[in-house]
Amino acid sequence: MESEMRSIGRLARESGLTVSALRFYDGAGVFGPAWVDPQSGYRWYAPDQLADARLICRLRRVGLPLADIRLVLAEPAHSEAARRALDAHLRRLEDGLADARRELSCVRDLLDQREHPMSASTTTVRLAVESAELAAALAAVRFAVSTDPELPMLGGVLFDLDGDVLHLVATDRYRIAVAQATVRRAADSAAAEAVQALLPVALADEIRALAEAVGAEQLTLLLDGGRVAASADGQRAEGDSLDLDFPDYRRLLRLETTHRAGIEAAELRRAVAQGPTRTSASAPDGDEVAVTVLAVDEAGNVRVAEDAVGADAVDEGAVDEDARTAQEPDGLRVAVNREFLLEALAAGVQGQLILELGGAISPLAIRPASGDGSFSLLMPIRLG
Repeated sequence: MESEMRSIGRLARESGLTVSALRFYDGAGVFGPAWVDPQSGYRWYAPDQLADARLICRLRRVGLPLADIRLVLAEPAHSEAARRALDAHLRRLEDGLADARRELSCVRDLLDQREHPMSASTTTVRLAVESAELAAALAAVRFAVSTDPELPMLGGVLFDLDGDVLHLVATDRYRIAVAQATVRRAADSAAAEAVQALLPVALADEIRALAEAVGAEQLTLLLDGGRVAASADGQRAEGDSLDLDFPDYRRLLRLETTHRAGIEAAELRRAVAQGPTRTSASAPDGDEVAVTVLAVDEAGNVRVAEDAVGADAVDEGAVDEDARTAQEPDGLRVAVNREFLLEALAAGVQGQLILELGGAISPLAIRPASGDGSFSLLMPIRLG
């Protein structure tokens, strides 16, 4: 038998995998030997296993997660599930490359400023934006601004200009809110495509009040280095931006949704406000909070459940940490901070909503069905 089969060393040489990698995949139940000598414990691989070993080697090179490698090997050659897994991983890689390019661009700017501190250039951008649209966007994210003095970089609203879209972002680590407004650049604005400014919450509130009060349909925004100003009808709100690094929010927004549910915003608000709650200790201070359990079935129906989600959920935590929800045969359940959920639903959300859940490791996403670019994410909470 051994003459027809490959030893683990030979398979390693011919496949490009290391011996330790082959042992790992065997232990993980992903790819094991055809036969193990009961006396010596040596692993032996069949001739037709070389193709799978070489496939694993290529998947490993591109960083495909172990669960997806297992899926690709288990599925038929032209499986739709395997292709979806590969496509999803390619999107993650492309997103990661875009993130790296943005970070390196910031690094180059910082290096230029370090070498020439007195001559570092500032970017001046003048924008025209609909007053009502900007006011609505600010209202949609205001509830998620952090009040923690230990996290000053989260104590404001990020203005992230990308082309002709101004993204507004706020997070306190337990929820994140994103909105957007369409803008038009003035002819004398800098040519840079991407510009960011972190506005103190007080300045963001002043600009929102101005946008709501003025009679003019349009408001002018000026992003000038560390200075931000908004003006219309002879009125003006201005101040310094925060010289702090806001976290990279984009990677937090890449959700792989497994369950979607549609419901009217008013109906969900009423159900949450009047529905049953549980209590749970909330991180990081340990105070007890009221918790709402939402259940979404396979048909896309959502309800406020009366029972707990079980032991598979996780403690409420930062947005960039794992968040587990409890899976049940007929759908998915997730427990969230009731106050946070009501605040997200009150933040200018009207009409039909789409709730999105990503299975075992994803927060709850709340989006308007209109697809206007605004949405919020809430972290699940463990129920004891």
